[in-house]
Amino acid sequence: MKIFKQIAPLKAFLKDIKQQSKSIGLVPTMGALHQGHLTLIRASKAQNDVTVATIYVNPTQFNNSADLQKYPRSLDTDTQMLSEVQCDVVFCPDDHEMYPVESTITMDFGQLDKVMEGHFRPGHFSGVGIIVSKLFHIIEPDNAYFGQKDWQQFAVISQLKNQLMFNLKLHSVPTLREPDGLALSSRNLRLNAEQRQHADVFFKALTKAQTDLKAGASLENVKNDVKKMVENIPGTRLEYFEVADSQNLNLLSNVSESTTPIMCIAGYVGDVRLIDNMFFELILI
Repeated sequence: MKIFKQIAPLKAFLKDIKQQSKSIGLVPTMGALHQGHLTLIRASKAQNDVTVATIYVNPTQFNNSADLQKYPRSLDTDTQMLSEVQCDVVFCPDDHEMYPVESTITMDFGQLDKVMEGHFRPGHFSGVGIIVSKLFHIIEPDNAYFGQKDWQQFAVISQLKNQLMFNLKLHSVPTLREPDGLALSSRNLRLNAEQRQHADVFFKALTKAQTDLKAGASLENVKNDVKKMVENIPGTRLEYFEVADSQNLNLLSNVSESTTPIMCIAGYVGDVRLIDNMFFELILI
């Protein structure tokens, strides 16, 4: 496994790969890797000749400086995990390499970044768009892999890819979960033992919402029930629960308004913010 910290030698290495007509898969990460990330690596390895994983905690996508400082970092462990799954290349630059001058541009994704995560984390998706654009330009992958847990991010990156005409294919890989349903996330590392016991409430709320909506409950009542379910647990708070069209992220007042609805949830366990989602399974008659 080759490890690069600078752009120039990475581009030189990948240029040789491309000249051999070999395909390149990209898995962008912010480190603190878990089995969900490794699932993305395996998906890339199955479809590409060379897989590149990036490890970079991107400051421009954090609207909360404390959250940036607290984000877990474990580069040595991460590179060991990537080596064990036979990742081919790791790119782990520092801030100066990725932002040699202060970033002054912003990106606006219309409706996609005005709701849910975009509403509660203003500027977040602009930062995501900037760093993903840089990685696409540097690595020029044939395929790029992202986890379904961050579905709104995937929708934003899909728009980025289409409007800036990046020549690659995007892949969303299903969320990997703990046995109790908790979505794997780097932020889970910040949960203490008691908080970890409560963190599965978001998955349980999504599951119950799906059951109730299928049974004919109104979305308004389901939203109220989700809020009660989450906030009945001491120290746990709901930030939002929404049902949206999974393609354009228009918020729905009824699941029947879309053929591809997705339920999205975010909240806090202590001071740790977690997100999750679940596609609503339409009843076909």
